[in-house]
Amino acid sequence: SAVTPLQEQLGAEGTAFISIQAFPALLDLPQDLEVSEVSCGSRHTAIVTRGGELYTWGWGKYGQLGHGDDTSSDQPRHVEYLAAKGLQAEEVVCGPWTTYVCVLEPG
Repeated sequence: SAVTPLQEQLGAEGTAFISIQAFPALLDLPQDLEVSEVSCGSRHTAIVTRGGELYTWGWGKYGQLGHGDDTSSDQPRHVEYLAAKGLQAEEVVCGPWTTYVCVLEPG
């Protein structure tokens, strides 16, 4: 059978869904991002940069990507909430349908 690349497709009901693959995929990040932490959940992934930014992608049905919605994405998206609150991500742990983030408040 053919392997479908990670991309948004139309599902049976005409709604978009993300194709989830159980193997590593090459990911392009902006060159200026230095990744310090990575965590993988059952269907989503998160990274923390050396600058304290959080990026997430994958299946977001339960809001585990942290973007204030339940949108799924196969491309990393910056979690704006932390920056808006002046918080820096220090560590991230992805669970089955959750994401836990340890943050630092500005001192």
